[in-house]
Amino acid sequence: MSPRIPSLRLLFPAACALLLAAGCSRATAAKSSGTPAVPVQTAVAVQRDVPRRIEAIGKVQALRSVSLKSQVDGIIAEVHFKEGDDVQAGDLLVTLDRRPFENAVRQARAALATAQAEARQAAADAERYSHLDQQSAISKEALAQYQTRAETTTADVQAREAALANSELLLGYTQIRAPIAGRTGQLLLHEGALVKANDNNFTLVTLNQLAPIAVAYAVPEDSLPALRASLAAGQVSVAVTDRAAGLTRDDGRLSFIDNSVDPTTGTIVLKALFANADHALWPGQFVHVQTQTDVDRGAIVVPSAAVQTGQDSAQVFVVKPDHTVDLRMVTVLRTVDDLTLLATGVKAGETVVTDGQLRLVPGARVEAKTLAVAGTAGGNAQN
Repeated sequence: MSPRIPSLRLLFPAACALLLAAGCSRATAAKSSGTPAVPVQTAVAVQRDVPRRIEAIGKVQALRSVSLKSQVDGIIAEVHFKEGDDVQAGDLLVTLDRRPFENAVRQARAALATAQAEARQAAADAERYSHLDQQSAISKEALAQYQTRAETTTADVQAREAALANSELLLGYTQIRAPIAGRTGQLLLHEGALVKANDNNFTLVTLNQLAPIAVAYAVPEDSLPALRASLAAGQVSVAVTDRAAGLTRDDGRLSFIDNSVDPTTGTIVLKALFANADHALWPGQFVHVQTQTDVDRGAIVVPSAAVQTGQDSAQVFVVKPDHTVDLRMVTVLRTVDDLTLLATGVKAGETVVTDGQLRLVPGARVEAKTLAVAGTAGGNAQN
C-alpha cells in the first residue's frame, strides 16, 4: 500500500492545474466572442451652407398683354403678320380700307380753306370800317357788326382746323400697329371682314410680351416678414422649375408684393420677373417656385431619419471609431426635405445611425453599412 500514496500526491496538483487552465480558456473565449454586433445603416454628417427657401406653385404671366381692336369702323384691307410672329413696338399689323377716311380729310381741308377765306375777308372789312369809324363816317352799331363777324370767322377757322385734325387722326387709325413688343396670337378676323370701332365682341389679335416675363404665386402670410427684410437687404432670389419639361430658371427677381393678405386663404401674392430671352417660360404655364430669403452658413446636416425624439430633446446615435455607439443630445435648427440642420451635438465628419436605432443602447457594438452622405442635394459641403 505504501508505494501508491506518493503517486496520488503527485497526480493531484497536476489535475488541478489542468482544470484551472481549461476554465481560463473558456472565459477568454467567451469574452472574445461578446454580444453580437447590431446591424445598422449610417450616414456621415457634413457641414454646408443651406439656403432658406419658400416653396410655392406659380403661374407664368405675360408682363403685358394687349387685345388689339379697331378704333374706327372699316373693312380689313391687308394683314401684315402671321399668327405666332414676334413683332416690335410700332410694327404695322393690319391696314383698313383708307379711302373713306382720305375723302373725309379732303372735305375737312376744303371746309378749312373756305373758313380761312371768309376769316380774311371779315378781318379786312373790320379793319376798313374801323378807319371809317375814326372819321365818324359810319355808326358804332355797323362797326360792331363787322368786328363780330371777324371774330366769328376766326373761331370758325379754329373749329375747321380741329375737324381736319380729327379726320387725319381717324385716317391714322386705319393702320393698326403693335403697341408693345411681343408675340402675336390667333388672328380672329381676316381680309374683307368688317370691323366695328371698339367692338367688345371681336378682337383682331392678342399680343403677349414674352421677354421679360412674370411668374405670379402665393406664399403664406407668415413668410412676409422674412421676405420684406431680405428684399430690403437685396438678398431675395427666385428660381422656377418645370419638372415635366426639364426646365429650370434661377435668374428671377422679386418685383412685386401685393398690398394685402387674402383673408380667405391666409396668403399673399408675389410676382417675380425673368429675362426669358429664349422664351422658355410661356404664359399660362404652371411652375414650381423657390424663393430664397437667406442662407444658414456652416450648418451641420444629417439625414432626418437619424434624429430621434427623446424625453428632453432630440437625440442621435453616433458611431465611434471602435464601432460602438454614443447617444448624443442635439439641437435642431430646422428640417429641409429629408435633411435636418443641427446646431449642437454632432460634428462634421462623424457617422450617425439612420436605421436600426430601436435595438441600440449606449455602448452597443454595431456593424455599420453607410448608405448615404448627408447634404448631397443642393449647396456645397464645407469641411
